[in-house]
Amino acid sequence: MAALLRTSVWRMPIRTLASSVPRVQNVIGGKFVDSSASQWIDLHNPANNELLCKVPCSTSAEMTAAVDSAAAAFKTWQHSTVMTRQSIMFKYVHLLRQNMGEVAKLITKEQGKTLADAEGDVLRGLQVVEHACNIPSLLMGEAVQTIAQDMDCYSMRTPLGVCAGIAPFNFPAMIPLWMFPLAIACGNTYVLKPSERDPGAAMLLVKLAQEAGVPDGVLNVIHGAADSVNFLLDEPRIKAISFVGSDHVGHHIWERGTRNGKRVQSNMGAKNHGVIMPDANRTATLNSLVGAAFGAAGQRCMALSVAVFVGESKNWIPDLVSMAKSLKVNAGHIPGTDVGPMISPAARQRAFNIVEKSVQQGAKLVLDGRGVVVPGYEKGNWMGPTVLSGVSPSMDCYKDEIFGPVLVCLEVDTLDEAVNLVNANQWGNGTAIFTTSGAVARKYTNNIESGQVGINVPIPVPLPFFSFTGNKRSILGDLNFYGKAGVHFFTQLKTVTSLWRESDASVLKAATVMPTMR
Repeated sequence: MAALLRTSVWRMPIRTLASSVPRVQNVIGGKFVDSSASQWIDLHNPANNELLCKVPCSTSAEMTAAVDSAAAAFKTWQHSTVMTRQSIMFKYVHLLRQNMGEVAKLITKEQGKTLADAEGDVLRGLQVVEHACNIPSLLMGEAVQTIAQDMDCYSMRTPLGVCAGIAPFNFPAMIPLWMFPLAIACGNTYVLKPSERDPGAAMLLVKLAQEAGVPDGVLNVIHGAADSVNFLLDEPRIKAISFVGSDHVGHHIWERGTRNGKRVQSNMGAKNHGVIMPDANRTATLNSLVGAAFGAAGQRCMALSVAVFVGESKNWIPDLVSMAKSLKVNAGHIPGTDVGPMISPAARQRAFNIVEKSVQQGAKLVLDGRGVVVPGYEKGNWMGPTVLSGVSPSMDCYKDEIFGPVLVCLEVDTLDEAVNLVNANQWGNGTAIFTTSGAVARKYTNNIESGQVGINVPIPVPLPFFSFTGNKRSILGDLNFYGKAGVHFFTQLKTVTSLWRESDASVLKAATVMPTMR
């Protein structure tokens, strides 16, 4: 299987036309099918902006066919045994491990992140699938006997029906794996819309799911931009929508989806703060800040994009700048690369503009990565590590999610000031504190509002047996991704109250005649 994928990985998710420009296919009813779309989106390699393939804006008929397929498959899939679904998840984990390198190569080619980071992308998604292997226990209900004379009550979790996911560009494998495996394991069927900027990894994930035994129609794929999103939001047979992406799109998805009566989990913007106490381990802290701020070119919803230096720790900023300068900016497939390209010229220009505007507002540009040139890849979307100091909360670089390799530095005198600063921010995905004091860490943890807190851990994303717990304006919806919250999102709680009178079982006379089967 692995050898086959190495030689034909592009042939499975896309079809090469006579023009030699590959075109991405839809997946409908278990088959990879060509799209008859009239509109196509060019997909470029971020490292050199060469055209890789074209992504369809799936037609209305194709999107309807995908939902038709999912709805038809649900009629039988909802009654599949939990052991059957668990067995498929076990096989899927095995195939993902076998083919992690191939998925990572697709991510690096289409999204730009380094191969090592791309493998981490796949691994963190695979861990959610591993947790889905525990689905028999995750779906267990509760029971109380004899709530009244001869009466019992128990609960169960039942699937919703057809669910859908709208995935972002920055984690082309991890986020889809947050979505459809758990939904399918719970007995739902699925329609996935990968990011139009890098769908290759998701297409290979779907192919591997089929190899693992996911039946035809249970997992379908459509493509496109705004029209495909709105189709999913308006299609009445879709019961739940999962989304990860920008604030603007996330609010639209939440408002339109819930207005149409759907469950929606919408993970959106973030501005994650790292608070540096003077007693912290200096070298370890600075390494953590540099890695969490500039890894993946800063294109992570959990990137540590704000450094809050408390007291004398502000004197560490020059050392931080020196470390950031040493990072190697290059194409993601080049060994030793630390920072790859940004996803698009527009994303890079937006980051450039925010940096320039913030300098005009009074920020100090202590490291400028806007002039980076990578030999051999001069047309790539390059921005090197950039550090702004002397930042105030009123500046654009603090108010906006830059989503690039930019670290903004603020200075405060006390821990209380740091807590107030972080809590005043509208977003609440995550935060980290760097200290050697348990008392300080405890005070920070108990007083901070962010949903995910790291103590000397720069990117505190929980493992799947917990749940992703970003809060405040970073999410719309009551139930977040994976873990128990994910299972609850993809299921409906049902209670059964039964009455069986014991008196009906009383036998007044022994039966001595030959029993007959009637």
